[in-house]
Amino acid sequence: MDPQTKELIESSINTNEVCLFMKGTPEAPECGFSMAVANMLKILEVNFKSVNVLSDQNIREGIKKYSEWPTVPQLYVKKEFVGGCDIIKEMFENGELKKLLEDKQINYKK
Repeated sequence: MDPQTKELIESSINTNEVCLFMKGTPEAPECGFSMAVANMLKILEVNFKSVNVLSDQNIREGIKKYSEWPTVPQLYVKKEFVGGCDIIKEMFENGELKKLLEDKQINYKK
C-alpha cells in the first residue's frame, strides 16, 4: 500500500471516534452488508464517519491490508478494529456492541 493511501486511512480512523469503511454511504449503501452495519449504528444513534471505499480503489484495497481483514465493511471504534458485518451483527444482537460503546465512552441511544 502506498504511503498516501495509508495516511488517508489512518487519518479517517484517528480523527473519528467511530469510523465505518463501507461500500456506498449510509444514505445510499451499495452493499447489503454495509447497509446492515450502518443501520445498526443508526439504530443505536451512534455518530459515525463513513468512508465510501468504492470512491477510491486504493482505499478499497488498502483498508483490507491495513486491518488484515479481507472484506468490507469494517468498523473502527476509537482507533480499534472491531470487525466486519457478521461480527458486528452478533455483537449488536448479544449486547456486546453497546458494552463496547460504553467502555469506549461513545454516546449512543440506550
